[in-house]
Amino acid sequence: VLLLLLLLVAHGAPRRYTPDWQSLDSRPLPAWFDKAKFGVFVHWGLFSVPAWGSEWFWWHWEGERLPSYQRFMSDNYPPGFSYADFGPQFTARFFQPEQWAELFEAAGAKYVVLTTKHHEGFTNWPSSVSWNWNSKDVGPHRDLVGELGAALRMRNIRYGLYHSLLEWFHPLYLLDKKNGLKTQHFVTAKTMPELYDLVNRYKPDLIWSDGEWECPDSYWNSTGFLAWLYNDSPVKDEVVVNDRWGQNCSCHHGGYYNCQDKYTPHSLPDHKWEMCTSIDRASWGYRRDMTMSTIASESEIIAELVQTVSLGGNYLLNIGPTKDGLIVPIFQERLLAVGKWLQVNGEAIYASKPWRVQSEKNTTFLWYTSKESDVYAIFLHWPENGILNLKSPETTSSTMITMLGIEGDLKWTQEPQEDLLISLPSLPPHALPVEFAWTIKLTDVK
Repeated sequence: VLLLLLLLVAHGAPRRYTPDWQSLDSRPLPAWFDKAKFGVFVHWGLFSVPAWGSEWFWWHWEGERLPSYQRFMSDNYPPGFSYADFGPQFTARFFQPEQWAELFEAAGAKYVVLTTKHHEGFTNWPSSVSWNWNSKDVGPHRDLVGELGAALRMRNIRYGLYHSLLEWFHPLYLLDKKNGLKTQHFVTAKTMPELYDLVNRYKPDLIWSDGEWECPDSYWNSTGFLAWLYNDSPVKDEVVVNDRWGQNCSCHHGGYYNCQDKYTPHSLPDHKWEMCTSIDRASWGYRRDMTMSTIASESEIIAELVQTVSLGGNYLLNIGPTKDGLIVPIFQERLLAVGKWLQVNGEAIYASKPWRVQSEKNTTFLWYTSKESDVYAIFLHWPENGILNLKSPETTSSTMITMLGIEGDLKWTQEPQEDLLISLPSLPPHALPVEFAWTIKLTDVK
C-alpha cells in the first residue's frame, strides 16, 4: 500500500480538497487567468427592459420604493404593471452572439463574463428550478448563456458565468431570512441546483459569484460546492472563481479577489485580484437615461488597465446590452479603442508580471510591467521636453531601449547613480503608434 501511495505521489495523483477554506484556499490558481489580464463583463437581464436608473431597478422600485422609480413607473406604465410583465419585452431580437464574440475579440479580451442570473432571479438559460422565469420560457425563448458560450469558444475566448447567490424577492429566500437563516430552503431548492447545472451544462472557465453579502458561507453551502468544483466537476483543473461566497469572504477566501466593485489597491497585493468596473460609471446594466458625463473616456479606461496590470491585477470592463441584444455604439467604440491600444502595447500587458517597482510618481504618471528579461515602462503623459526620465531601471552594457509600435532603437544616457534619460521619437502626434499611454521596452536592465 505504501509503495502504491508513493507511486501515486510520484506520478502526480490529483489532490483532494476538503470543504473548508484552509484547504480550498491552498488550490493554485489556474495559470490562464493571470496571463489573460483583460476581460469584458456583460450585464444583461430583465433590468435591460425598463433600462432606467440602474440594474437594481426592481429593488429601487419595489424594495426601497424610491420616489423617482415610483414616478418613472406611473409615468410610463399602466396601473398594476408588475416586474414580471417586463419578461415578454426582454426579446433579445437582435442578439447575434457571433457579432458579440467578434467585438470582444477585436477589443483584445481574453475572457468574457456574462450574467446568467442577477439579483432579480431571472435566468438567461433554461434552468429547471426557474420555471417560467427564464429566457427559454419567457421573452427571447432562447438559451442566451449557451449561445454566447458557443460563439466565444469558436474564437478561443474564455467563458465566465456571473451568478447571484441571493434573489431579492424569492419566497423561499425571504422565508429563510425570516427563520434567522436556520433553514436553507432557498439554497437547497434554487441556488445550489443552479450552480451545479451551470457547471455541468456549460463547463465555464470562471464562476463570478455575487449576491453573497446577507448570509455567511455556511448558509450558502459555498465550501461544499467549491470542493466538488475543484475535485470532481468537469472543469476541476481549469476553472477559476472569485471571492464572493458569503459574508466576510470577500478579499479573504476564494480563487482570486474582487474585494469590492471598482477595487483599486494603492500598492502591490500579495494575492491575485481583479478590478471590475463599468464603461457607464453610474450603472452596470444598459440605461436609457445614460449621458456622456458618466461615460469613461478612452484614456481613463486605458490608464485603469495599465495601473491594474502593473499592480498584478486583471481588468474586467463592463458593458450593458439593450433588451434587444444590441451593444450601443458608445460601448463598441470604447471596447474597440482598448483593442486598438492592445494591438500595439499588448506585449507589455498579456502574460506580464509586476516588476520590482510598480510605478514612478512623476509628471508622466509611469507604470512598469515585466516579462522574462524585459521591463516595460508605460507612461501616460508625454514629457514636454521629449525626454523620458526613469529613476528605477539600471542599464547594463547590453541594454536596448525601444518603443512599442516604432521601429529602431531609442537614444538614451545614464550616468552611474543617475536617472535613465531616454530621448523619445521626434514625431507629430498623428505619427505616434497610439494617442495615449506609450510603452518603452527595456531589454537587459537591472
